[in-house]
Amino acid sequence: MKRAESRPPASSGALRFAPDISLTSDTSRLLLLSPPQSYRIAAYLDAARELGIELVVASDGKHSLTHEVANGIHIDFTKRERSIDSVCSAHAEAPFAGIVATDDATVELAAVMAEALGLAHNSPESARLTRRKDLARQRLADAGVAVPGFRVISLEKPLAPQIAGLNWPQVFKPVSLSASTGVIRVDGLRAALAATDIIAELIASLPDRDERQTILAEEYIPGEEVAVEGFLHRGEYRPITIFDKPDPLTGPYFEETCYITPSRLPTATQQVIARTVAAACAAYGLVQGPVHAELRVDNEQVWMLEVAGRTIGGECSRALDAGLQGSLEKHVLASAFGMPLALNTRDAAAGVMMIPTPKAGMLRHVDGVQSARAVAGITDLRLSARVGHQLEMLPKASSYLGFIFAEAETPEQVLCALRQSHAELTFIIDPFIPLRLAVDN
Repeated sequence: MKRAESRPPASSGALRFAPDISLTSDTSRLLLLSPPQSYRIAAYLDAARELGIELVVASDGKHSLTHEVANGIHIDFTKRERSIDSVCSAHAEAPFAGIVATDDATVELAAVMAEALGLAHNSPESARLTRRKDLARQRLADAGVAVPGFRVISLEKPLAPQIAGLNWPQVFKPVSLSASTGVIRVDGLRAALAATDIIAELIASLPDRDERQTILAEEYIPGEEVAVEGFLHRGEYRPITIFDKPDPLTGPYFEETCYITPSRLPTATQQVIARTVAAACAAYGLVQGPVHAELRVDNEQVWMLEVAGRTIGGECSRALDAGLQGSLEKHVLASAFGMPLALNTRDAAAGVMMIPTPKAGMLRHVDGVQSARAVAGITDLRLSARVGHQLEMLPKASSYLGFIFAEAETPEQVLCALRQSHAELTFIIDPFIPLRLAVDN
């Protein structure tokens, strides 16, 4: 497999930012397209209230306990044409100024709907690339953006001939899942067979046939991993921050823990990262909305791993609030409204720990929460897993136990605070024993 080389995008001149002003328009409504259970809904609703604009939620959550979801536009994500008709009818009665998608699952449909309504949007094709890793890898390679060497594997064919000649180690992954679910480092044929069986089980119920039958194999890239946040407005990429991931992500599974900003990488490397993300967005054809990217840095070489057309996952965006002097969701909504806010950032080190799951089983109790919150530099601690919740480990898991947030003068102090806070926590987890019906002999 050959690695594609990176070419910087053509310069578009200095970035231009609209002044931070109150939003006013004859059309003061935005549509938020989201699964009903998305944790991002609340953050977007709060941001809309701050901006003084109306945010209408479109989802399949007719019976949701969230008022805005239950009283929003009810659509069936599996029936695209009918969903588009419902949104078009609502738009005809009271126009929307833009559409925002909360999650990977709604990004492509949001693009289709915005196209139908004549609103600023990414093309459906470019939106699909943010969700389909196999198609995205090929597009980036064709555009000259540096990506790991890769090969697409079909589960409908024998595995051994398809992986012949691969250089080990490789990383096997589903083509459409997120949050490191099903991402497995493999070091040879035996590990490849086991990883394929695990991934096949995870994707067996996906609605798209191609996604049920396809795995991506890509060359393992050593080095540091970073996450990048930014957004696009009228085709112009605007970087927000680079998160360092200080814990090594070497496999066999890739459970992320700490995100720290600002990055401690050399300025020149950070500039290459920003150019690479901009080049990837251009290769996809993305022009509008939030961008979350993942990259690997091996010495001075930067490799693109993922570009998603959404904000960072979990509650991690809260780590940006101090530096942005406002929520990331507020910036996304303002951009979708056509009036992007100035990036009035300040020098602040911040970070978040996605609390890892120590073992699978039933969560019974969490000790040390008060002590963890009292650690100097900790600004918040939020537990998302509830007592009685069944916990999974990677590669099957898709969520974390919660999030710890910190601020300090330096990234090193932030990381130290996060680790000290986490050390105060003790999770009582019982083995999960499936119920079995007793049968008399």
